Order: sequence, then structure tokens, then C-alpha cells
Amino acid sequence: MRIAIINKEACRAKDCTHECQRFCPSVRAGRETVVFPDGPNKPPVIVESLCSGAAMCVKKCPYNQHGAVIKIINLPEELESDTSHRYGVNAFKLFRLPIPKEGKVLGLIGANGVGKTTALRILAGEIKPNLGRYDDPPDWDEIIRTYRGSELQPFFEKMQAGTIVPVHKPQTIADLPKVEAVANKPISELLELVDSSGRLKEMKQGMNLEEIWDRPIKYLSGGELQRVAITAAIVREAEIYFFDEPTAYLDVRERLRVARAIRQLSELGKTVVVVEHDLSILDYVSDLVCIFYGTPGAYGIVSHPHGTRVGVNIFLDGYIPDENMRFRDTSISFKGMTGQDEEWGSSESLVEYGDMKKEFEDFSLKVRGGRVYKGQIVGILGPNGIGKTTFVKMLAGELEPDEGVAPTKTVSGFELRVSYKPQYISHDYDGSVRMYLRESGGDMVDSPDFNTSVIRKLELEHLMEHSVPDLSGGELQRAAIARCLATEADIYLFDEPSAFLDIEQRLASSRAIRRTVQAGMKTAFVVEHSLLMADYLSDSMVVFNGVPGKSGVASSVTTLRIGMNAFLKRMGVTFRRDPQTGRPRVNKKNSQLDNQQKSSGDFYYVGKGKRA
Repeated sequence: MRIAIINKEACRAKDCTHECQRFCPSVRAGRETVVFPDGPNKPPVIVESLCSGAAMCVKKCPYNQHGAVIKIINLPEELESDTSHRYGVNAFKLFRLPIPKEGKVLGLIGANGVGKTTALRILAGEIKPNLGRYDDPPDWDEIIRTYRGSELQPFFEKMQAGTIVPVHKPQTIADLPKVEAVANKPISELLELVDSSGRLKEMKQGMNLEEIWDRPIKYLSGGELQRVAITAAIVREAEIYFFDEPTAYLDVRERLRVARAIRQLSELGKTVVVVEHDLSILDYVSDLVCIFYGTPGAYGIVSHPHGTRVGVNIFLDGYIPDENMRFRDTSISFKGMTGQDEEWGSSESLVEYGDMKKEFEDFSLKVRGGRVYKGQIVGILGPNGIGKTTFVKMLAGELEPDEGVAPTKTVSGFELRVSYKPQYISHDYDGSVRMYLRESGGDMVDSPDFNTSVIRKLELEHLMEHSVPDLSGGELQRAAIARCLATEADIYLFDEPSAFLDIEQRLASSRAIRRTVQAGMKTAFVVEHSLLMADYLSDSMVVFNGVPGKSGVASSVTTLRIGMNAFLKRMGVTFRRDPQTGRPRVNKKNSQLDNQQKSSGDFYYVGKGKRA
């Protein structure tokens, strides 16, 4: 079985000589394999049943760098019977569907673009599965017959009869304030209107909504809007709940708050399906996990459900034993990355800064001095509105402290060179991604070393000639990380580099940052809201404490173990280590291990280790 994918937006049929058609062996043999039904200036159609698989169209298309326009993919023939949905001719195809379990939380994990949101919308009744027949969609009776004998048969029977009442918290929430009917209404009025379960009073406190209770929707920040959207879903009475990326825009504290609220739904006997890229939160909230794999934008395959620990470990390993399927060339392990207890005093220091203070009209920040060393990556943890971005901007020289002096020179006396990736990235740059990177890195952007260690790791090869304003949020984030790393600097500053990225992209960007810092004996500060990513990337830690929106205090640079332990103690959460992968796992609240670690004061993890 072959899948032919054509990116109609990237196809430039009017600018080429139709090499995809002229060089196709099947066309030369007299078959109409590549046709232009809408005219020669419109994208072609590849008839998959006639395709020979030679992929000459892929090789000869002048605009198909790294598969940007055409992909020809060979798949096992037996997958054809598992087709659940296809969007159109030469468009994305989804195989199989996840199976919700009554009274359980099912987590969906995988890269962006492999069908998680599509599957969620099918199960929520927003898309009718067409079984791959986009030109002749089946009726419900045929769909039910197709899934006869599986757990999806009674599910779709109830959906057809209208007896399933689903609630879906969508992935995109940014458009909510633009809806005129709700933009000027306070969240209290909107939430009271949808509260059909009587849980609103409990959720108001549990989701920390008291301070914004009377605030209109249009004045909410991204994190506040996310909490309101999640609350609106939870307070509605339903049999099944769907949450698509519920922790986007949230800090660590709020992520844990949301995870607990979702867990409480399953404790009430509700069925829940969650798409989540923060593995530590997915691990904490889920009972079962389905892995999505495939080629982003081309096809996705859904694995059978696994227990949470086993499923997440399978995802990190990149190999599904029960299907004998390897979907990633390399495995991801946290072994040897269990924190560093010793100080960096034996290393050569690079930058030192003293105590600093910054005052705003309604916010104050105090920073305790610290010292960083060559090759060291410092993670920055703390809730939103506590001063993390202000601290990074002072290090970058964009803000002057009111008391104390931000570092301007290295310990050796040389002028400090800084490269800064801000929290919010603008699409306003008028040019290609290659020009965007060259503006900071010059000719180094085209060097083999940078191409291998950064461009390929961040999967930017096929985007290099794309215009920056046309990039998605995740693509722009990866381009901004690459731009920061392309700059020759002593200290690299990253403010929330994992925002908009899926888990594989987060891990890849972390590896690119670490390689650049260690190979050049530089240093980096990284603001991060994912505890798993902070653990994976950081050597040391700066922890913020205080009252969000009013005052913040930044600790000095401390060891990863001490910093994480102090932060988790304030959160009231304990972490253990998975014996197979070494990854940190959140203990269930009031479990035996949770109580044991809290009583011993060891909130971070059990056991000691050294970073490799």
C-alpha cells in the first residue's frame, strides 16, 4: 500500500514544467498516475493505486526539498483495513482509533501532525469517520459494522443514538475572546451558565479563579483563559470528557492543579481522553496510554492501549514490542541524568553576578547573586508572574536593575556576549528562515556542523526557504531557538523554549542546546515550565519564590537536586525515578511513596546519581 501526499500550499505548478508527471515511470507506461484535473497551474493528483513507488516525482520536483511538496510512503498492505479517516485525495490518513475506557483516563501521546486532534474530534462526534472514503463517505450502519467486535462498536452505537454526551476542551483557545457574544462578559456569568454538574463552587477554588472571577473574557491572559476553558468543560455534566493540550500556557503549579482536576473526573466514574505533550503530567493524569506514530502531515497510526508507565517508556524507547514496530531510530533515556549533587567549583567559572533588585509600579523582584561555569546549563523554575522573564531580561541587558549591577563582562574580563530567545516571538521578520538565521549567525548557518547539530535536530531543513510570517507557532519556536544558537555568545538565554513544541521536538531542542553549550564551553539559562524538560536539560537551578504578580525572589544558582527539592516542596509534590528509563515520575497524592518521601524531605527523587 502506498500513500501519496501533496502539500497543495507548497506546490508551485505554475512555475515548473510538471516534472512530477513527465518523469513518472507509470505515466510513461501509459497510465494516468499523475494528472492535473483542475488545470496545469493547479496542484496535481497522484492516483495511489497506479503508483509504482519509484518516487521519481519526489526526486525530480524542483521545489521538493526534504519532502516539502510531495511524499510517497510505502506501508504494510494489512493497514488498509484499519483506515479510520482521510481528509481528501493525497491528504492525511489516520489508521485505527484510540479506545476510551469507562471510568479511566486515556492519554494520547505522539508528535504533532500524526492525528491526535483528528482522533479526538472523531471520538467527540465532531468528525464522522469516513474509513478513508472521502469521496463516498459511509453511513453510520456501515461504520458500526466495520468496528463490529471491538470496544468501539458500542461507543459508535451510542453516538449514533445520541445517548453519549461528550464535552470537548479544544486545542485552540485563543479565539474565545474574539467572540462578540462572550468577550465582554465576566467569567463568573459564563461558568455559571454552563454549570450543569454543581461542581463550580469547588472548581472556583480548585482552579484558582477567585482573583479573576469578575474579569471579562477579553482581558484574560493565555494561562487564565486555559484555566477558564478547562473549568467550563469540567463543570458540565457528561459521560465522556476530551482535553486537547490542557496545560498549554500554564506554569508548573497550574499544570499540577489541572492534572488533579482531571483525575477527579475519573474518580467520579467519568471517561476521560487527554492529549498532552508534558510527559510528567501525562504520566500523572493517565491510567492508560495510546501512542501515535507516523509521518507528520502524511499519516498516523494509533497503537493499542498500554499501562501508563509501560506506554510512556515504549514511547521513549521508540519501539512497540506487541506490534514489532520501531517508529524512531534512537531511544531516549534519562539514566545518568539523575541530578548533580556536587558544586561546579572544580570547573572554570565564566560569569558572576551580585544581588540585584528591580522595582515596577506593582511588582518587585529581588535576585540573589550567583556564579555560573563553563559548560553549565541553569534551569529556571517558578510560577507565572513571579519575575523569571524580568530576571532573564536583566541578564540580557534589556532591563537595568534598580539596585546591583547585571553582568557585562566574563570573569576573565572580556565583554560578555549574550544571545537571547525571548518568550514571545514575532512573525514580523520579512524574509526566509535562512535569512532569519543568517542575520544572527552569518555564514556559520550553512556550515556542516551547525546543519548537523542544530538544523537537522530541530527539523528545519524543509523550512529554510519558507517565509517567517508563514510559519506556525511550533515552527517559529524552533527557528527562534536555532537563531539564538547561531549567535556566537558566552551566555545563551532561553525563555520557555518548549512552548508550542511536541515532546520529540522538546527533547531534540534540548539536545541541540546542550551540545552547543558544552562543545563551546559556554553557559545557558533556560526558563522552563515542564518539570521533565527541566530535569532533562538542567545541570543547576535558580528557583523563584514569592507572590505572583506582586513580588518575586530568585535564589542563587544551586545544584539541581537542592533546587528541584525546594521547588517541589512548595508545590507539595514528590517525584520518583523510573527504573527502566531513569525519567522522573510524579507520585500520586497521598500514595505510600508520596508520604514516605515527604516524611524524609526527599521530594525530588529516591536514590543518588551523577550526570553523565
